[in-house]
Amino acid sequence: MSERTNASVIPFKVDDETEDGVLAEVPAESQAQNLSQNPGERLHMAEAVRMAEAIVFASAEPVSEKQLAGRLPDGINIAAAMAALQQIYARRGVNLVRVGDAWAFRTAGDLAFLMSRDTVQQKKLSRAALEVLAIIAYHQPVTRAEIEDIRGVETSKGTLDTLMETEWVKMRGRRRTPGRPVTYGTTDIFLDHFALEEIRDLPGMEELKGAGLLSGRMPSNFSIPMPPADPDLLTDDEDPLTDIDLEELGLLTPRVEED
Repeated sequence: MSERTNASVIPFKVDDETEDGVLAEVPAESQAQNLSQNPGERLHMAEAVRMAEAIVFASAEPVSEKQLAGRLPDGINIAAAMAALQQIYARRGVNLVRVGDAWAFRTAGDLAFLMSRDTVQQKKLSRAALEVLAIIAYHQPVTRAEIEDIRGVETSKGTLDTLMETEWVKMRGRRRTPGRPVTYGTTDIFLDHFALEEIRDLPGMEELKGAGLLSGRMPSNFSIPMPPADPDLLTDDEDPLTDIDLEELGLLTPRVEED
């Protein structure tokens, strides 16, 4: 398509115009980098950006940088290529957004109302499920007993099952304590659904108060923990889930040993 052909070269020109007649907004750092590249390097990068665009566009799920590195030409700076592609789509009807360590195309936020008729109406989560989800998001990795201790009430297995069915919550590992309880954490699908680039983009206490979700008269010792920088990284007191663990939890069909 002609639109994509034009788009693929915009980040690699200086003082060029977009299709709306407005000067392309390319960061000064990117301009300096582009000027330092010879025509062959610029062409190589432009082609890599087009390839990345095709890969992400055709994928039903966010595409990780590791996946992109495995499919783009060797030596390509993945971060620079995706930043260039993100700039191309910054003012379009769809934007390139980062989801954890992956990338995906999403409808521009100011145009979301156009999609309202096509949105699948999902069953609303119960208050208990929302409370558990919030605790897992902010306190991960967290066990069921720890969730109950924070909430002050018992948490049914059905609540956790519901959150895992939505694919917003997953089992991470096992705590290195008696009984080896399962630990829970959020997923990239959770980040994608709530338009978060990373888990630390969750609103802080002041933002929650401003939105009316927290009382302005909270106890002086009340605090909201900072989620981990990498929610997929196991902590020192966690063991990874093994096939045996998954079988015990009913997440893996037991292997049948032949006589």
